[in-house]
Amino acid sequence: MPLYKLEDFAGNYDDADFKDYEIRDFDVYSDINDDKVGTVKHILVDNSGHFRYLVVDTGFWFFGRQVLLPIGRSQISYNNRRVYAIGLTKEQVENLPDFNDLEHIDYDYEERVRGVYRTPVRQAPLSTSTPVETSIPVDAPAASSDRNTYTYQNEPNLYGMNQQDHQNLKLYEERLVANKSRVKTGEVSVGKHVETETARVAVPVEKERVIIERTTPNEAGRTVSSAEANFREGEVTRMDIYEETPDIQKEAVLREEVKIKKVVEQDTVEAEGNVRREELDVNTNDERLHKRKS
Repeated sequence: MPLYKLEDFAGNYDDADFKDYEIRDFDVYSDINDDKVGTVKHILVDNSGHFRYLVVDTGFWFFGRQVLLPIGRSQISYNNRRVYAIGLTKEQVENLPDFNDLEHIDYDYEERVRGVYRTPVRQAPLSTSTPVETSIPVDAPAASSDRNTYTYQNEPNLYGMNQQDHQNLKLYEERLVANKSRVKTGEVSVGKHVETETARVAVPVEKERVIIERTTPNEAGRTVSSAEANFREGEVTRMDIYEETPDIQKEAVLREEVKIKKVVEQDTVEAEGNVRREELDVNTNDERLHKRKS
């Protein structure tokens, strides 16, 4: 069965549930004598996303070596960022094959790893310096170790996860999520109406008037004959008089054009709200854990 690094298997690693199990760079200690082994470099999962191995850099025991620790042989302490390798000894690490890359992991490679962890180990408890043989249950894979039928479920002692050793407390917090919605805040109505006003225009006009001049002729006093002096009663001379008057008419002309459009203005507003967050309360009464912390 192919294996994958957790960060490669979970596409959006930061937002996936796998982040709740982020234990990379946790220190690895042997639970036999609380001796530091190294650090967790990677987590390997199968194609179903189940945890199978921790890749441990054994720089404190063997510089430059990386080996696999089955997840069932680990005890995770999130409080002090430690992983305790159950029953792990230097002798086992010496016998484990090196981990270089995923391409070299196949059934035969995993069988070499499993073979080391199936071997009973001699454990020196923290309370005594006398070595005793520790009985770590091993599921005998005799009938099911064939490469075609083997599954990780055959050996829960190596690959099983339990609440005691692998429990994970999830802490939640609330955060403000800013969304935007469009609301109608007003309306602009543009129309037109007719206003009446009195307009004035200057029109030059001509008008005629009669000027009557009375003069004394140069021959005034000259005696004229009775035939020339034709006295006629009621003789009248007439002259027409004209003047111009303004003729006012109205015509419509285009005075102005109004264009109406909208523009979007951007602004930043601040919003606030009360959010809640869960914090971790640790109350440790486990004497064994106190020893490890010290």
